[in-house]
Amino acid sequence: MSIQFRPMQKADVPRIAEMERLCFRSPWSENSLLGELKNNIAHYRVGEIDGVIMAYGGMWVMYGEAHITNVAVHPDYRGHGYGKKLMENMIETALLHHAVSMTLEVRISNTVAQNLYTSMGFEVAGRRKKYYTDTGEDGLIMWNNNLPAYKRAD
Repeated sequence: MSIQFRPMQKADVPRIAEMERLCFRSPWSENSLLGELKNNIAHYRVGEIDGVIMAYGGMWVMYGEAHITNVAVHPDYRGHGYGKKLMENMIETALLHHAVSMTLEVRISNTVAQNLYTSMGFEVAGRRKKYYTDTGEDGLIMWNNNLPAYKRAD
């Protein structure tokens, strides 16, 4: 199955909000997602297979940095490398908007995501105590400080 990426549109928001509820304990609301469409520094990407949105990610790009806000793959599509393809697409998008570095937070318990990010040139740069208010879990701060080099290595 081939995945295609494109910018998020208003009509995508109900499906993405549904995925938020499936994937996260503290999901973003439809209103929050709609607000991101009006945010000049926000760039949201959706991944589709046969016209069905099965992954999405969002980031804010400013001052040469991209900050990942959301990344999700629908549970029915996990384990097929789509998360990596989504992150690669987000890196490409960040580079188009002149970002040279990218950061994100990830749950301490989410070793699958940590391994993916590490394989893509991200390194742990710190820890946010009790970052996830739904569980009180710490978040790892990860950075890739050289996006152009990652893309060249691809």
